[in-house]
Amino acid sequence: MKKIVAAIGLMMLLQNAWAIDIGTAKSQGLVGEARDGYIAAVQTPVSAEVRALIADVNGKRRAEFNRAAQKTGTTVAQVANRFYELAVQKTAAGHYYQDSSGQWRKK
Repeated sequence: MKKIVAAIGLMMLLQNAWAIDIGTAKSQGLVGEARDGYIAAVQTPVSAEVRALIADVNGKRRAEFNRAAQKTGTTVAQVANRFYELAVQKTAAGHYYQDSSGQWRKK
């Protein structure tokens, strides 16, 4: 039984080591800041790993946008829009963001 638990623990550690993080995905030009406040794939096709990253990051952002909207008495769209503006300002050189027309731009 202990061996099974240890093997599962090792598999989980290895899975996390192989998972792509947002910084790496942005550096590789796989994802960028979309104009709706979320991240999106810059190019298609998208790997399952990148799709999972997008879903995870956007789920966390959605939750934070909801909390901020309730706290400030604004809408989720207003919070997401302001987040996008700040995210574009902080976007590193060489990373992608969508402009107001939805076109991907490299900063």
